Amino acid sequence: MNAIRWAHLPLVDATGNAVRILLIEDEPGLAGSVCAVLRKERFVVDHVDRLATAREAGLMTRFDLVLLDRKLPDGEGLSLVPELRARNPGVRIIVLSACGEVADRVAGLDEGADDYLVKPFAMDEMLARIRAVRRRPAELEGAEIRAGSVVFDLASDEVEVEGGRLVLPRRELRVLAALMKRRGRTVLRETLEQAVFGFDDEVQSNTLDSHISRLRKKLTKSGAGIEIRAIRGVGYLLREAA
Repeated sequence: MNAIRWAHLPLVDATGNAVRILLIEDEPGLAGSVCAVLRKERFVVDHVDRLATAREAGLMTRFDLVLLDRKLPDGEGLSLVPELRARNPGVRIIVLSACGEVADRVAGLDEGADDYLVKPFAMDEMLARIRAVRRRPAELEGAEIRAGSVVFDLASDEVEVEGGRLVLPRRELRVLAALMKRRGRTVLRETLEQAVFGFDDEVQSNTLDSHISRLRKKLTKSGAGIEIRAIRGVGYLLREAA
């Protein structure tokens, strides 16, 4: 992928994992528009249109934020809020609903949602609400991870090697963040794939390997002082070069 200028919304959180959003919305047009906007902002987005599918997704994947419609074909969206909280207490939840009366908004917030956005809404406002509910304490926003000569700023999603910036495509950034956060330990393929790809991505058996191969070459060329080893049949390990 070509190098581009990245916005300041982070691709990874303080644990080094990609920021994942689950959109639960049964209106195809709106869902498509929201997904497009979020992916442009470099979030990993998964979309479902039923409560039942959302429950399955919540069991399989840990999401950072959920955008939740209320009137779904198989029930009231708010009924899912306690379940999401029970599985992942730190998840942020924003209700997106045409039910905009004061009583409706109060019900959503009392049920445990972090915010309530009434349809129709502007995409810019939705992004602003997402930024607001995702804000972390200042000490976490400035968190860095280091290995060899590499410094990865988790807030700005910038990588430096020996004081110079190393520009990487977003998926290589996600791979590097996941490996650096667990440096010295083997990271399962499944863990890396979950950090990099969304449900809707078409992933070939060698896609992850291709990203890592390109990342290795760039790290070597830049003098990063780290190496990524393949652990056959298991995953990958990042360590400082000998």
